[in-house]
Amino acid sequence: MRKLILALALAGCGGKQAPAPPPPAGELRQAAPGELLAVADFDVIPDVAARSRALFGEMTRVITHARCINCHPAGDTPHQRDMEIHDPPVVRGPDNRGVAGMQCATCHQDRNQELTRVPGAPDWHLAPIEMAWVGKSPRAICEQLKDPSRNGGKTLAQLVEHTGHDKLVAWGWEPGADREPVPGTQAQFGALTAAWVESGAHCPEETR
Repeated sequence: MRKLILALALAGCGGKQAPAPPPPAGELRQAAPGELLAVADFDVIPDVAARSRALFGEMTRVITHARCINCHPAGDTPHQRDMEIHDPPVVRGPDNRGVAGMQCATCHQDRNQELTRVPGAPDWHLAPIEMAWVGKSPRAICEQLKDPSRNGGKTLAQLVEHTGHDKLVAWGWEPGADREPVPGTQAQFGALTAAWVESGAHCPEETR
């Protein structure tokens, strides 16, 4: 009976559900699962610094996702899947590509392997230890990304290029097997990074 009533109600309004109401003025809309908000969505925030902080907040939905943070560990051991310790046991080694006899490239090729489910992308390796993100707040990561001594020696312009076009970063959106990809697209992530930089690269407030 409940299904019949629902069907009749939908039929009475053309079979379509009413669209979600727009957010109140000055507030961001809620992103759907797997979606990144577009740069234009942040136009509702008139204060430039506040908009910049909000843009970085959206970027953290990618940065702190397991697909990215697994390779930005605070120690010498990478993670896999949803922050599980890498199996078989491996360590970063002197150049972040493993040690003799257990190099990253021993198993990880330049593309995902469908049959073995081993992920892969060009130049597969761990992020340098100074680029560790695990256990850090969004503000701490933000400050780290702006510091060339802790971001791989990149300027903010190079950071925009890296986020929007790097092929290893791109793997996060095409991780293969049954791994959950990061939200949105790499192009959207690069655009968010560019807008964050253009608006002053402000960092979010520290939460307690």
